[in-house]
Amino acid sequence: MNVRRRISTAALAGACGLALLTLSACSSGATGGGSGGKLRVTASFYPMEFLARQIGGDHVEVSNLTKPGVEPHDLELSPQQTGQLGESDAIVYLKGLQPAVDEAVAQSGVKNIADASAMTSLEEHGNEVDGHHHGHAASGSDADPHIWLDPVKYAEVAKGVNATLAKADPGHKADFQKNTDALVKKLDGLNADFTKGLKNRASDTFLTTHAAFGYLAERYGLTEEAINGLDPESEPSAHRIKALHTVAEKHHVSTVFFETLANPATAKALAGDLHLKTDVLDPLEGITDASRGKDYFGVMRANLAALQKALGTK
Repeated sequence: MNVRRRISTAALAGACGLALLTLSACSSGATGGGSGGKLRVTASFYPMEFLARQIGGDHVEVSNLTKPGVEPHDLELSPQQTGQLGESDAIVYLKGLQPAVDEAVAQSGVKNIADASAMTSLEEHGNEVDGHHHGHAASGSDADPHIWLDPVKYAEVAKGVNATLAKADPGHKADFQKNTDALVKKLDGLNADFTKGLKNRASDTFLTTHAAFGYLAERYGLTEEAINGLDPESEPSAHRIKALHTVAEKHHVSTVFFETLANPATAKALAGDLHLKTDVLDPLEGITDASRGKDYFGVMRANLAALQKALGTK
């Protein structure tokens, strides 16, 4: 529990006026922020961190619970991280992606919480070859959480994060709004580039080791065939491999995609079997030196280029 939190704003302001408190307490102001009076925001993993930084700008100090290179689904929190979560002025997370985070957030006692899963509609995306993989999620438990890979849904989440930050720090509401408008405009541009860039294509189907691209596929009329479902570490069955052979032949698939954080062995073995190329399609769950871009937009444009190549766009 943050002791400063208990001091009422009025008392804090009065005490600052009397210079009874040290300068650092005064500068942190009513937001209870860290250094320089910034709003302390804890983000669950990279796509949430990116939104918090883009929207919060100079007014926030953002920490990410998922370190670069860590597969977010597997995240375990240290007692220190759990404590830090409770000290935040605001939390930005995506419920249903990281069980450890969901539990810690529920117990954190923090008032200003942005849950991305509540800001856009979630759907179920299976990984079956039979094509019945669209449909709306009835319960949150097996909904596909990878909404950030659809720029349109990500923009909806950005607007929700904006509202949470404005509530946590009303004094900077106008700046947050300006930053959000700029970000949404860039996401609209990205959406337009994907729509245009994937228009004339030889194939609609792509194979990937991680079923992260269901929303992206649906947005642009593509079919994602995942080798092993929503869990990037599980191994596909012989039956599944056989089905994928058939799909690859039928739909003129040229490429098997693997991702940057998980082991590419399965993709490479499958590609060898099918005489296909391999390439990277990045689910953007974290940015590392191996990423094909410095940030969300850079990596998404690299994904678009990889899809264009694989799908034979003209």
